[in-house]
Amino acid sequence: MAGLDRTVITSSQAAQPMGAYSLGMSVRPGKLVYIAGQVGMDSSGNLVGKGDAAAQTRQALENIGHVLAGAGADFSNVVEFTTYVVGRSSVQGYLQGRSEVYPDLFPNGDYPPNTLLVVAGLVNEDLLVEIKAVAALP
Repeated sequence: MAGLDRTVITSSQAAQPMGAYSLGMSVRPGKLVYIAGQVGMDSSGNLVGKGDAAAQTRQALENIGHVLAGAGADFSNVVEFTTYVVGRSSVQGYLQGRSEVYPDLFPNGDYPPNTLLVVAGLVNEDLLVEIKAVAALP
């Protein structure tokens, strides 16, 4: 989004990212938008991708896109993700789903910082991925 001062932070002194995320990001926002954790449920409340972490990841990111649009923003405004995946067996599916959509969401490769947590479960036993976001508006 035009007018947003969003800068990726790097350091040769720190361990480098192990995936599609940045070490840090500085931003001079006029307004922060906190997006609640989104899961693999569509707008009708139906689970997308039962047992499929990749499909649930794609849907969670799509849902984040809808919330961003409601705030007058898009993925270029995102300055942080926090991701929860159920069990280590879901990590690969999450990474696959993310890699399928990230090139369109972040075409310049400036990925927001992301904290990835492996958890025992989410609110519904069929949910495998939950992603929350923080966005900055100019």
